Amino acid sequence: MDVRSYRANNGKVQIHYLVSNEQDTSVPLLICPGLSETAEEYVELMAYLSPRKCVALSFRGRGQSGTPERGYDLEHHVSDIASVAEAAQLNRFHLYANSRGVAYALGYIEKHSSAVMSVILQEYPAEHKALPEGWAEDYLLRYLVQFSRQRNIRPEAVRGVERESTQLRLSKGINKKLLVLRGKLPDSLLTDEDCRRYERLCVDVSFAEFTRSGHDLRHTEKELLYRTIGDFIL
Repeated sequence: MDVRSYRANNGKVQIHYLVSNEQDTSVPLLICPGLSETAEEYVELMAYLSPRKCVALSFRGRGQSGTPERGYDLEHHVSDIASVAEAAQLNRFHLYANSRGVAYALGYIEKHSSAVMSVILQEYPAEHKALPEGWAEDYLLRYLVQFSRQRNIRPEAVRGVERESTQLRLSKGINKKLLVLRGKLPDSLLTDEDCRRYERLCVDVSFAEFTRSGHDLRHTEKELLYRTIGDFIL
């Protein structure tokens, strides 16, 4: 599998993204990682889906993307997706998002739905969450340091996400074929009511449940996760 590295200019911020199988002519998959994930963490999924073309980005402040002093609310992350879609010349594509990336993907669909063929949303409700004071320092110490993920998202970005994120219930209907991926263990971030809300937002929605997983499907049921994604975008 051929994977190439690029950067899209989003104003003064460079957004890093990876493209696999660039010459493939089938409908590509655009991948929106979770809060502290990077494009590189999705190379294995891209290989699994080969020879399909896939594009994975690192949001601002993550991975090899630029880290502005400000600009970490929903609209700024949505603009990261838009800049990559434009730079990679994605005229139509499937859209897959994990965890907090779901909020960014839904925000993107509200403004740029015409190119999106179908949507896969993993382990997050249809909302953009504000974060309480003190969340950033706790996240840095209890998660990033503990699991050696400091290189994935920089402290400035973590603090920016806490400082700027506004609470927003994403309520625009999803006029696309939608697959919602949900863990069934207690640490899942999707409740039954969250799933019912997706049913109200989309008439063509299906659910895939992962009985041995909570929030982190990729590390507990990776093969099933990859197969489910691949089957949906056939």
